[in-house]
Amino acid sequence: MKKSEIKISVELDEQNIPETIMWDADEKQGEGPSETKSVSLSLWDDKTKNTLRIDLWAKDMPVEDMKRFYIDCIGGMAQSILNSTGDEYMASELNAVCDKFVTHLKNEMS
Repeated sequence: MKKSEIKISVELDEQNIPETIMWDADEKQGEGPSETKSVSLSLWDDKTKNTLRIDLWAKDMPVEDMKRFYIDCIGGMAQSILNSTGDEYMASELNAVCDKFVTHLKNEMS
């Protein structure tokens, strides 16, 4: 059986706020760890039927980028729902939310 590992390393400041977030994976393109400004990880606990979440962002990540990041996350969830379940309604509703958020973000930046 093939095994793949993903590693996330977080450097914290004195107030335990992330300063640097690094990630690496066995199958990642390029050698060595890469820096990122945000990570959102969701894990399904089958025993409790509940989602465990880890959301981290570096303190120097701009707010506008954080909003774009979450729009991309929601869009990715829409595609994952379509791929894993074939539920076109759920996927299209999530994509519609993304469209509303993009419009909101554009208006906010005007």
